[in-house]
Amino acid sequence: MPGHRINLHLVSDATGETLNAIARATTVQFEHADIVYHRWSLIRTRFQLHRVLEGVEHEPGPVLSTLVDRALRAELETTCRRLNVAVVNVLDPVMNLLQDFIGEEAAARPGRQYALNADYFRRIDAMHYVLAHDDGQAQPGLAEADVVLVGVSRSSKTPTCFYLANRGTKAANVPLVPNLPEPPGLETVECPVVGLTLDPAALIEIRRHRLRLIAAGNAAAIARQNSTEYIDEEAVKAELLWARRLCNRRGWPVIDVTRRSIEETAATVLQLMDAWHERRRKDAEAVKA
Repeated sequence: MPGHRINLHLVSDATGETLNAIARATTVQFEHADIVYHRWSLIRTRFQLHRVLEGVEHEPGPVLSTLVDRALRAELETTCRRLNVAVVNVLDPVMNLLQDFIGEEAAARPGRQYALNADYFRRIDAMHYVLAHDDGQAQPGLAEADVVLVGVSRSSKTPTCFYLANRGTKAANVPLVPNLPEPPGLETVECPVVGLTLDPAALIEIRRHRLRLIAAGNAAAIARQNSTEYIDEEAVKAELLWARRLCNRRGWPVIDVTRRSIEETAATVLQLMDAWHERRRKDAEAVKA
């Protein structure tokens, strides 16, 4: 029923990121539903679970759960049956598949994906790297990068780098600025270089918004900035064309981010990184042969 209000309870024994991602990916397909999210994270004791059960009873609605503790799961399922509320343990299909394939029962210990292991410290190291190498800083450190993003100002380089860092990827970004020497050091980096571009109209709007924030209501400052080449249509088109030609000349793949989210751009960067490493592997095998 269009406009029908639905309470959706997301019950997790960790941060709830998995459930949030599943909820975003699924509920967006229902354009007319009025969905109210109730997020219950870090539920690891019976006392904590009882708060959840009271919430479900007060505002009944379907429950998505990633609880792995068997006792807590059983209590949640029992209460949901009593309330005639549907509950789905979203990890079960994958967990059961892996148990059958591996021949080992899952440990059922909550929060193990957030253990302070090598992967965790790699993500932290990657975050520090992004901070130190944002916007062309610390050029000598490019040798340590897993990928370098290049593009004109406001082409989403920095947020994409931070997203990649959260995946454990050391991503540096280097601005491409017309009428300045080409960025040094990129021809010698031992990692893929990827260009980011976007539609001129979209870029101008992003830059206008940025300038308004900087001007902070100063009418004279806004007037001066509106006359700059930074947002002049012809100048922006020329800037983008120059940057794309530079990338083509250097053999760097280019991603158009106009209609992409940061997540989609980062996923494409990771695909290009995999393809780059695969080519390197095949070239090394060819040399040995």
